[in-house]
Amino acid sequence: MPSHPGPQTVAAALPEPPQSTLGEVIRRNSAANTVLALVAVAAALHYAKLVFMVVCFSLLLAFVAEPLVVRLQRLRVPRNVAAFIALILLAAALCTLTFVSYSRAETFAEELPEYSATVRTYLSKYIEKTQKITQSAKNALPQPPGTRAVRVEQQTSVWDTIGAGLGTATEMAFSVSFIPFLAYFMLTWKDHARRSTVLLFPEDARATAYITLGTIADLIRAFIVGNVLVGLFIGALSTVVFGLIGIPYFYFVGFISGFLSLVPYLGVLIALLPPVLMGLGKINASGFLFIVLTVFGLHLVSLNVLYPKILGKRLQLNPLTVTLALLFWGWLWGAMGLVLAIPVTAALKVIIDNIETTSAFAAWLGE
Repeated sequence: MPSHPGPQTVAAALPEPPQSTLGEVIRRNSAANTVLALVAVAAALHYAKLVFMVVCFSLLLAFVAEPLVVRLQRLRVPRNVAAFIALILLAAALCTLTFVSYSRAETFAEELPEYSATVRTYLSKYIEKTQKITQSAKNALPQPPGTRAVRVEQQTSVWDTIGAGLGTATEMAFSVSFIPFLAYFMLTWKDHARRSTVLLFPEDARATAYITLGTIADLIRAFIVGNVLVGLFIGALSTVVFGLIGIPYFYFVGFISGFLSLVPYLGVLIALLPPVLMGLGKINASGFLFIVLTVFGLHLVSLNVLYPKILGKRLQLNPLTVTLALLFWGWLWGAMGLVLAIPVTAALKVIIDNIETTSAFAAWLGE
């Protein structure tokens, strides 16, 4: 009779299961730790967003004031005094701009009822059509007999609403009050902070860290100055065109539309709202068409001509990266995240581009 193989013989005939090497285990653990670290960083950025936004805006303000501080230092003005003078001048310019804008807005508010009536007249037609379509849809899908719609309303005290609003406003005012102080100390302690930051790295990586910090500073400063110049250029041309068309308050609406067009992707649509609303009842259909062509044309010129000339290849972010950055930072920080998304992402790209283990990710983010 044929002998049956024993258990030991069968086990010996089966292939041995693959065994993970120590390097593979370390790589898996490292990847898991990286994912957990990214989740922890995203959670910290979300829950402490007010602190991070204050720090980022203070950095932007310091970068804007730095060239003026350097010029004052060339006149033998001490750096702490130069930083104070630069921030005072920036605050004065901001207050002047706010006062001019407020006076124009106050004048416009006096005539707002007239414009509101005009806007309601134009919108009432579309609202009535929308209501008819909605009612037709409800009639097409009648409710079963015996069913009633139940409405549950939560009673909210007026004092609760006022208290919540005051709490949020107080928190915002308290946080914003730190911006000028942070910007001042960032300017006065710039050299110390840069040297101390470089010393945190190993000795063989300090030169790269020093160059990286300088590259980030130049990039953010160029981004701010470039956006201001492009906004002023588009605003000036828009003001001239809107004035020729006959839009009321063209000198105010033109610059609002020009700077709104700087918002990535949605800017070209948002920039249409001020001139279109102001032109209702004042201009004809050809005038509205000319507004659309002007806004789209200036947006394309700024995107394809002015930005490459002013910023050049400094940002080096592809469109997919920009879109994902806007989505991510907008989710984290809301509207302020959309403003800070591009400079923050560009700065992060500069950092990971100078790290050997993450240079592949930098290449994916770049052009």
